[in-house]
Amino acid sequence: MTVKPTLQHAYVSLMMDVIGRGLVVANQIDPEIKSEISGFPTNFVFSMKVFPKGPSFVIQIQRDHQLKLLKNFSGRPDLTITFKHLTHAFLVFSFQEGTAQAFANDRMVADGELSYAIRLVRCLNKMEALILPKLVADLAVKEYPKNLSLKEKATEAASIYLKIAQSYLKRST
Repeated sequence: MTVKPTLQHAYVSLMMDVIGRGLVVANQIDPEIKSEISGFPTNFVFSMKVFPKGPSFVIQIQRDHQLKLLKNFSGRPDLTITFKHLTHAFLVFSFQEGTAQAFANDRMVADGELSYAIRLVRCLNKMEALILPKLVADLAVKEYPKNLSLKEKATEAASIYLKIAQSYLKRST
């Protein structure tokens, strides 16, 4: 019997949850992410997970192009981004390796239409650029947005963090 690396699993689980909630919220706040999401069809379902049955999130595009986290989804998503191992997810979520580098190193795979995977990665990159300190975001994303002002970053990051916190408070009541 193998023992799971408990701390990595707990950290990746938390980060999957934060990223899922963060995407839902960032889509409500950031015009660039909204624009990317508007290119997805209604009821499109995408997920991010760790192989084989590790931490994950599933999101559905609603009719109004808002995002909805799905709990207990049992269907097949239209797009799934899969980390091949918990350690690979940990490298990305601990900002030791960027998403593009993880794809290049064959640590994650996309199952679904490539154009949608590219859109999703752009959304993830923009969200990370918004919510992470620039020094950390430079490690996480392939290219930090040149047109992201400090004011825009601070305002949108504060809004995203507040709404994520509120989503956790709603869940606990």
